[in-house]
Amino acid sequence: MTSAEKLKHLHQRLTTTVLGSHQPATLLLVALLAKGHALIEGAPGIGKTSLAQTLAESIGGVFKRIQFTPDLLPSDILGYHLYRQHNGDFDFVQGPIFANMLLADEINRTSPRVQSALLEAMNEGQVTIDGATRKLEEPFLVIATQNDTTSTGTFPLPEPQLDRFLLSIPMELPERSIQESILLQHASQNGMKPHHDAILSTDEILAFQEMTSQIHVSEQLAAYIVALCEQVRRLAGGDHTVSVRGSLCLLRASQARALLDGQGHVLPDHVQDVFTHVMRHRVTCEDGGDVENVLQTALEQTAMA
Repeated sequence: MTSAEKLKHLHQRLTTTVLGSHQPATLLLVALLAKGHALIEGAPGIGKTSLAQTLAESIGGVFKRIQFTPDLLPSDILGYHLYRQHNGDFDFVQGPIFANMLLADEINRTSPRVQSALLEAMNEGQVTIDGATRKLEEPFLVIATQNDTTSTGTFPLPEPQLDRFLLSIPMELPERSIQESILLQHASQNGMKPHHDAILSTDEILAFQEMTSQIHVSEQLAAYIVALCEQVRRLAGGDHTVSVRGSLCLLRASQARALLDGQGHVLPDHVQDVFTHVMRHRVTCEDGGDVENVLQTALEQTAMA
């Protein structure tokens, strides 16, 4: 099976396991290829966790899951030093952050203090515990699920935390015909969860990530990305609304989208396809305006030079 066929097979498995998830599955693969992290948002019970777990089972490496709760502590994520009385030494016990893929389930059900324990890991691929810095193995991917912020018992994610996510992936209740197919699919399985063999190894993922970074970006395309970000800043009412990291994330996501499309260079369509998902969680309107409208207007008013 060729590299392109493996990516296509992986995408097909995601959409077959979680029906109605074609776009979320595509965006998850974009995050994986672009060395980014993904935030899946939506109401409970629509397949957010199932989609993330299916991806985890389909790639090689170590997978860990954290169920975020109000009583979670930073040490529950990062790890801690355990005193051994018999020899007087401290042994380090690794937390679930030491994995190739970490599923942070319902991340907004714990406090911002605990959420911030992920910042260094997501940005630099390392963690600092008791003054000692420990590198995380590559590839390293965080997929977080977040319930609607109007749900009871949720905390808003801090802006620095949101900025570490490459993409915000919305999941909504599928249409009626897909809901019926989901019921029939589960009925035929007799309650048994399907087992998935790995499609990609960690070495193959690293190779794909290197291929993504080599996708050509023209000067005109780079100028288009900058113009889009500038337009968002103007419409949202502040220069701080889109950081330089946000512009770079749009570039990396566009390269990954081009690779999934089988292209060797980024086209405007690739930028437009990922634009709202890269920007949605980063942008706040000073006048309280609707972020989706701002992003759509930016796309409509910005032309490729």
